[in-house]
Amino acid sequence: MDVPDPNGQDVYEFAAQAQLGGSAEDANAQEWHRSNAESGEASLEGEWFSRWNGGADPTIPEDAEDKWKQGQAKISLTGDRVYIIFDWNNGVRKGLIDSQREGTNKLSGRYINLTDPTIIRPWFGLIVDNQRIDGRFPEGRLDFRR
Repeated sequence: MDVPDPNGQDVYEFAAQAQLGGSAEDANAQEWHRSNAESGEASLEGEWFSRWNGGADPTIPEDAEDKWKQGQAKISLTGDRVYIIFDWNNGVRKGLIDSQREGTNKLSGRYINLTDPTIIRPWFGLIVDNQRIDGRFPEGRLDFRR
């Protein structure tokens, strides 16, 4: 399944107003998942961990908007495109981000919930380094760590 209109005008409008600074005080700055797997630190490509908040997943008992949903992620690069496929709820739910790299550290694109394709949102990411990508969508955060 492809992400519809990953370069839509709303994506650029959202990216222009999204606030992410990559600071040590950011919610994604504190390590929240540790892997023993090879992380491919020289490149963004490879295995990552994901987490998001800002919405309640009705398939998760007692979930709430402020609770983090964690999972696995994989990043692939093609030219200036950055594709991120990720899951949560022990792999039951899946999402895909199709984003465009802007400069050295910004990503703008769109997210689609592959389990419920009616859920589509603009997404903005800040590449802090090859271990951390801070991300935001209109309702909350969608972050990645190694």
